[in-house]
Amino acid sequence: MSGSAVFHRDFGADYPLIVSAQGSYLYAEDGTEYLDGSSGAVAANLGHGVTEIADAMREQALRVGFAHTLRFETAALHDAAARIQSLAPEGFTRVFFASGGSEANESAFKLARQYHLSRGESSRHLVVGMWDNYHGNTLGALAVGGDASRRQHYAPMLPRTLRLPSWRDSADAMAPVAALEKLVRSEGAENISALILEPLVGSQLGAFEPEHEALRKIAKICRTHGIVLIADEVMTGFGRCGTNFAVERSGIVPDLITFGKGVTGGYAPLSGVIVSDPIVQAVRDSGGVFHHGYTYSGHPVAVAAAAAALRFYAERDVLENVALRGAELRSGLESLAARYPSAITDVRGAGLLLALELSPALTARGGANALNRAAMARGLVLYPGASTRADSRGNATVVPHLLVAPPLTATPAEIAELLSRLDGALRAHTD
Repeated sequence: MSGSAVFHRDFGADYPLIVSAQGSYLYAEDGTEYLDGSSGAVAANLGHGVTEIADAMREQALRVGFAHTLRFETAALHDAAARIQSLAPEGFTRVFFASGGSEANESAFKLARQYHLSRGESSRHLVVGMWDNYHGNTLGALAVGGDASRRQHYAPMLPRTLRLPSWRDSADAMAPVAALEKLVRSEGAENISALILEPLVGSQLGAFEPEHEALRKIAKICRTHGIVLIADEVMTGFGRCGTNFAVERSGIVPDLITFGKGVTGGYAPLSGVIVSDPIVQAVRDSGGVFHHGYTYSGHPVAVAAAAAALRFYAERDVLENVALRGAELRSGLESLAARYPSAITDVRGAGLLLALELSPALTARGGANALNRAAMARGLVLYPGASTRADSRGNATVVPHLLVAPPLTATPAEIAELLSRLDGALRAHTD
């Protein structure tokens, strides 16, 4: 927009101005219609224009627009926490609120540290992450995460953390397990505070689900050595993968679950940490104060949005729709993969968090970003990304992918339209 005062994320981009949205569609000022095939950044899980959520936010803003949780609480705060806790695996009893996924993960790192301090294990301070897992853009979250492209500009500023190899660095699905065992021996379990991972890797590996047995072995190692296991469910939580949380798919039981994005359906910034009872009790028994917090932790309007969104999830049986629409979408994507074998090398994911892995040959033609631009020219928005994979000789190959993650409320007609527009984009991009 000419004359704008906005500090844009990309000054070279020409951003359409969105003036309205409804269901799975966004409408630009120039009249262009966009099918939201990625739910924004996999956040607008319930689609656009949900009056129940908008009304709840308005009512809360008029009743109590702000109350700082260092001094006060609201009924909406307790309502949202109870609804989140009811969806969590057994043994999770409390919910701490923040605003974005980065804040949620930073809070989890601090909570793990305080847990160890309460038990007299003050040497535990190191956090283990994984290459090709993403946990946020604040310095602590970026340091633990494995997004090489986001890290490169800020590497000198990042604190020391430890990382396991990417799930895709080896044909051996158990390689990260062996790496963790080696890390425990070299660093000493007594120095490791926490390990964080995505139970189904979203933006960095394109809806890649590790072998369940590998996840279970990592969880066992953490449990054996007293390492707090953090499941980053910022993208995967609240039905996105067909279950309330992705950890249910493998059966692992972490100590902390972080969440964000879909908890409000994208209507307000809200995130947090779901805390297992042993950690809750350790904090209570050591003075009862979590030495951490944010100005907007538990913001009344944001938690009111969450309560309304979670009520909508339950009343509209969103999980059933995810199962039905997810099957339709996967089938359609597999048909496109068969039609364009030179472009698509894999279809993967779960529920309505699916991805196309694209041929490395497309990198020379702009990779996933170019294909997404072709899709946007046809009124379809997807979520492009790429990972780097090394062969046995250490040669690196950039492997692009496209996340396909429409709202969990998508209709059969919207899924069919998404596939049709994607077909057109693939046809144009591969000709």
